[in-house]
Amino acid sequence: MRKLLVFNSVSADGYFTDKNSDMSWAHKNDPEWDEFVAENSQSGGELLFGRITYEMMASFWPTPAAADLFPVLAEQMNKLPKVVFSRTRDKVSWQNTRLLKGNLVDEVRQLKQEPGEHMVIMGSGSIISQLAGENLIDEYQMVVNPIVLGADRTMFEGFKGSLNLRRTTWRMFGNGNALICYEPVK
Repeated sequence: MRKLLVFNSVSADGYFTDKNSDMSWAHKNDPEWDEFVAENSQSGGELLFGRITYEMMASFWPTPAAADLFPVLAEQMNKLPKVVFSRTRDKVSWQNTRLLKGNLVDEVRQLKQEPGEHMVIMGSGSIISQLAGENLIDEYQMVVNPIVLGADRTMFEGFKGSLNLRRTTWRMFGNGNALICYEPVK
């Protein structure tokens, strides 16, 4: 069975977007961080997005600006297979992307049964909260950024239950970021 991971940057107060739905605060020029991101992007897998995150990612990563600013990461983001969950989109145009319009939980259960590498959710808080409630997420990789945003969306927005997590690993970076990885306690 394939694993489903979450990889998200969050602020020190737990938000993954700011009040303008922007995530640029999570992108700092730092050689150590840039090296980690480049290495991490090489780990493969299939990327899973909700409609909003897909539209944001697809508007940036295929552009020349992305290739100039983040050449290794842009190449990987464009090359990796991607899945978009949306009930409102009729098509997707970003290369190596497929659109799934069925029931999110059922679709993810089916994806986990397919052969292949792990899957990674980036952004997509409403998807995370729905899948967390169904115990379908195997690992949460959170990059805590040293910034307080004060408001907007959390990764678990709308989540009604409780989720006990066990830390599996962590790493501190010179730019103040802290990567903390958790598994659900079952």
